[in-house]
Amino acid sequence: MTSASIPVGIATGVGSWPGTDPREAGAVSVGELSALPHLVELPARGLGADMIGRAAALLVDLPLDTSTTGYRIAQRPGKVTRTARDLLARDLDALEESWEVAGLRGTDQPVKTQSVGPLTLAAQLELFGGHRALTDPGAVRDLAESLTEGVRAHVAELTRRLGSPVVVQFDEPSLPAVLDGSLSGVSILQTPRAMPEPEALSVLQSVVGQVEVPVLVHCCAAGAPLDLLRRSGAQMIGLDVSLLRAADLDGVGEALEAGLSLALGLVPTVAPDRVPGWRALAEPAVTLVDRLGFPRAVLADRVVVTPRCGLAGASAGWAREALRRSAEVARAFADGAEFDS
Repeated sequence: MTSASIPVGIATGVGSWPGTDPREAGAVSVGELSALPHLVELPARGLGADMIGRAAALLVDLPLDTSTTGYRIAQRPGKVTRTARDLLARDLDALEESWEVAGLRGTDQPVKTQSVGPLTLAAQLELFGGHRALTDPGAVRDLAESLTEGVRAHVAELTRRLGSPVVVQFDEPSLPAVLDGSLSGVSILQTPRAMPEPEALSVLQSVVGQVEVPVLVHCCAAGAPLDLLRRSGAQMIGLDVSLLRAADLDGVGEALEAGLSLALGLVPTVAPDRVPGWRALAEPAVTLVDRLGFPRAVLADRVVVTPRCGLAGASAGWAREALRRSAEVARAFADGAEFDS
């Protein structure tokens, strides 16, 4: 792991974005997220553009294809891999253009890129016979190694193009299901086993520890395994605060005590009927640190504010507004705004 760190006291996006225009998305990301812009995903473009499809552009020597139910590991590169690589190249071109226009090339301005994490990838990819890759320990190992190599190459490409430091976010929304064995199989007699936590931790640590840049691990699902995430080697854990339960509080507190930072999802991913002000949006985070017994200064010193999850399902207008609201809350934390006790 590099000695660099992920900036705190600021706002950033989670990953996905509505629409199909990478140049517009890149311009919004750079314009609205001045402290930590991110390379957005545009799943509305279809095959190869969603979180799992993006992996087809990153994996090394493990091409993907499609089946009737999703993505599948293939024997040779085909349409999926070619499409995913082309879409990623367009996204990089668009971000590089926005970076140049903003005068950020060669500065210390960091940028964040996202990839599906190794456990969610193994949970969502199929082997040739239709079983989830998660059912084959050898396949899980191969996917983790391939993903690590691919993400490192991707980071090198971003660094070369932008001349700026890179932060990597690994998305693990399937992690709770991987651990509790609730994923479906090709039949009720062939459901994937619950992966023991030490095994899952080893897989995640192997990837996080080898990308050689600061890492944020994001899990926007209920029941996020906070102890595992804390021990993954990541500098920051990303969570949807609205999904936290009382049983999760100890895990959040232990992460902060261990020196990790938090990316707290506070802003709705689709426009609510009544848009709350910044105080209402900030309140769950303030309540959280109060209940944990930490000083409220931790919200400026150890927290990044984000939407609750990706914004692919939002309107273009709300997606932009969600970033603005996230930045507004982050500024309030950074400025030490007063909140009701």
